[in-house]
Amino acid sequence: MVGRKITILLVDDHEVVRKGLRAFLDAQPDFKVVSEAATGEEAVRAAEEYLPDVMLMDLVMSGMGGVEATRRVKNVTPRTQIVVLTSYHQDEFIFPALQAGAISYVLKDVIMEDLADAIRKASRGEGVLHPRVAERVIQEINGSIQRAYNPFGELTAREMEVLQLIARGLSNGEIAADLFISENTVKGHVSNILSKLQLADRTQAAVYAWEQGIVHRDE
Repeated sequence: MVGRKITILLVDDHEVVRKGLRAFLDAQPDFKVVSEAATGEEAVRAAEEYLPDVMLMDLVMSGMGGVEATRRVKNVTPRTQIVVLTSYHQDEFIFPALQAGAISYVLKDVIMEDLADAIRKASRGEGVLHPRVAERVIQEINGSIQRAYNPFGELTAREMEVLQLIARGLSNGEIAADLFISENTVKGHVSNILSKLQLADRTQAAVYAWEQGIVHRDE
């Protein structure tokens, strides 16, 4: 391959793993393994010295683990892309590693050609996730969106009460009597509700309330 090679730093506490990886990566025409590290501390020092394009980062090591090493390496050389290469796929490893700055998360059962592809993609700023890891990330994102999304978040507590009563079919006068407020006050609340929810009229508001489950048939 013509052009600059992708520089790689290997981080793993097992020498046999490092040697096996190095033998494969050195055989690739576009890769250059610049150094190895057996601990997180060594990884940070080597990153500062060699400023590699990509680091293959083990997570569970004696002393400083891969998550903390990832965080420190990204502080030392932000341009270095970190590909986690580990046997662990539990949440307590996945999310801290990605939050620390890893661009990819690959398991050690990966096919070597796929690992090489992940390294090339990382050098271009593209991430790769093992399918099992990707599934967990998507589940977490979807869960976060569902937890964060509240269609009634802009309504006040009183406006929510008024909306529930609208959905139950009460008129403005009946709502005023039920809440011990004036009918004009109710009208103001209804106007605010329609504006905040971007609805045309109280009928739409009632239907929307039913659809979103803030009132139920047994109420």
